[in-house]
Amino acid sequence: MVGPRAWIGALFNRNSRREKFHDYNLSPLQEQRLLRLQERLHMPFDETRPGHQEALRTLWCAAFPDVALKGMISEQWKDMGWQGPNPSTDFRGCGFISLENLLYYSRTYPASFRRLLLKQDGKRATWEYPFAVAGINVSFMLIRMLDLHSAKPKCLPGINFVKLLGDEEAFDVLYCIAFELMDAQWLAMHASYMEFNEVLQATRTQLERELSLEDVHRIKDLPAYNLLYQ
Repeated sequence: MVGPRAWIGALFNRNSRREKFHDYNLSPLQEQRLLRLQERLHMPFDETRPGHQEALRTLWCAAFPDVALKGMISEQWKDMGWQGPNPSTDFRGCGFISLENLLYYSRTYPASFRRLLLKQDGKRATWEYPFAVAGINVSFMLIRMLDLHSAKPKCLPGINFVKLLGDEEAFDVLYCIAFELMDAQWLAMHASYMEFNEVLQATRTQLERELSLEDVHRIKDLPAYNLLYQ
């Protein structure tokens, strides 16, 4: 469970089918980058660390550049889609990498980031998904989908992903693609937040399909990458 509230508490309480494959070799570069990514997974968010607090402030400025943040504990955080006045409590279960993913998204694809943050596309539901908490769940979904807590991924999506680690930012770019794809699925399914689990599962299924395509040699070859530039 990533968050403490009921609506996301059941998101991942389902058994996922894991496919086993024969062992495979990693190139030295792939192994190095996989290890670096796995190191990132083990860093918890620590609200007592100045660097982590500064990262949150930077995210706020990216989201609302013209609005002064009144404090690290403030009702303002709900405007970004955190569950309460203290966003630090929402990182349980996923850690600092989920904040790094959001920051990367805001810096690398700012137009897409703001489009999803402000819910600018399509006919939206009355009860929308909260942006920031959804972002944490996208990070968590990708980590599970790619089997990144194993020494070497043993599921097909994870094996396909490892082949793309010639790009050092592959995971972060995949995160941005996944977030944009999740929003597209949300609109296509005319979903409200009680159906977030189904939307996230549909997103995962589509990403697994795209990672298996023969002509995908880097993350940016995924068909859904184009969604970032709508």
